[in-house]
Amino acid sequence: MAQSGINKVVLAYSGGLDTSIIVKWLQDEYRCEVVTFTADIGQGEEVEPARAKAQAAGIREIYIEDLREEFARDFVFPMFRANAVYEGEYLLGTSIARPLIAKRLVEIADETGADAISHGATGKGNDQVRFELGAYALKPDVKVIAPWREWDLLSREKLMNYAAEHGIAVDFARQGKKSPYSMDANLLHISYEGDVLEDPWHEPEEDMWRWTVAPEAAPDAPTYVELEYRNGDIVAIDGEAMTPAAVMEYLNRVGGENGIGRDDIVENRYVGMKSRGCYETPAGTIMLKAHRAMESLTLDREAAHLKDELMPRYAEMVYNGYWWSPEREALQALIDQTQHVVNGSVRVKLYKGNVIVAGRKSPTHSLFDESIATFEDDAGAYDQKDAAGFIKLNALRLRVGARRRG
Repeated sequence: MAQSGINKVVLAYSGGLDTSIIVKWLQDEYRCEVVTFTADIGQGEEVEPARAKAQAAGIREIYIEDLREEFARDFVFPMFRANAVYEGEYLLGTSIARPLIAKRLVEIADETGADAISHGATGKGNDQVRFELGAYALKPDVKVIAPWREWDLLSREKLMNYAAEHGIAVDFARQGKKSPYSMDANLLHISYEGDVLEDPWHEPEEDMWRWTVAPEAAPDAPTYVELEYRNGDIVAIDGEAMTPAAVMEYLNRVGGENGIGRDDIVENRYVGMKSRGCYETPAGTIMLKAHRAMESLTLDREAAHLKDELMPRYAEMVYNGYWWSPEREALQALIDQTQHVVNGSVRVKLYKGNVIVAGRKSPTHSLFDESIATFEDDAGAYDQKDAAGFIKLNALRLRVGARRRG
């Protein structure tokens, strides 16, 4: 008889150490059937080996899906319309992937008649919150099994011992290698935590970085890239139309070659602790800089300022796992409304870790009027005498206050 009435569980499965062990643990502890779900969201490694590992573990229902376009189109691009940055630095690479995975977990649970879903996020991190808030928002009565909150395998060494005892093939354990950094990768970024990074004073080792060259080792000549925008989204690069995923793959490559997108952050996790992580986000770094440049030309001042005021709240929602919340959806509707005018092109220069805006234009929606802004004779387009009244009205409260203070 299955434990707690659970007969079938859908597991977010990578085929790595943690989730390989979770398959066996669920089978033993819950006496249930396990369905594995592996998503290709651009992590840059083959996902098909997960099929063989799942089959070796006795799994009959195996889902392996290419979600790169959906991830870029429906999650990353909408977030970048908001210019979202958490705590001034983090471009939310891990955070934005979790809502999509949660969505597919509950959809597969419905398709297969599963009683529960499961994930490999630890009880210390944000991902457990993101997965489960997303799942509950989409399937309120879903049951969630989080092994890290139940078992006593609370170290990498214990996990590898468990793998050895149960004949679970895990590459680096079998080869006797030291446990690597805890890493997460997708189209938007790759992250590194743990090991020497647990000391915030310790500089990351150069051989840790996988996607980018060191800025000092980047080419001595800059690389120019022209990005075409439609409704706030990049639709072409250097005149070539591209899908959202193709845009990100291209920018990751060219950005990485120029040392773009490295960051070393101590962030505040939603669960209360501070955590140090290192990130490579080449495409995202370029996209953020270029999108703000496009908006600077096309967005009304007050609309742009309102977006900037709301952005930290939006970023916090994404970071904390509230992608499927009514407040995030309401903010998204407001943000998307502002993007109808964000059309045109931005030229950026990539040079030794820097993204430098080299030009921007919008034949259809530019609010930049050279006849008004010019330092030369504007032929009466702007009457400078009008500024006197404007200044006096805005100074009125300041003058009244100064008089009262004596």
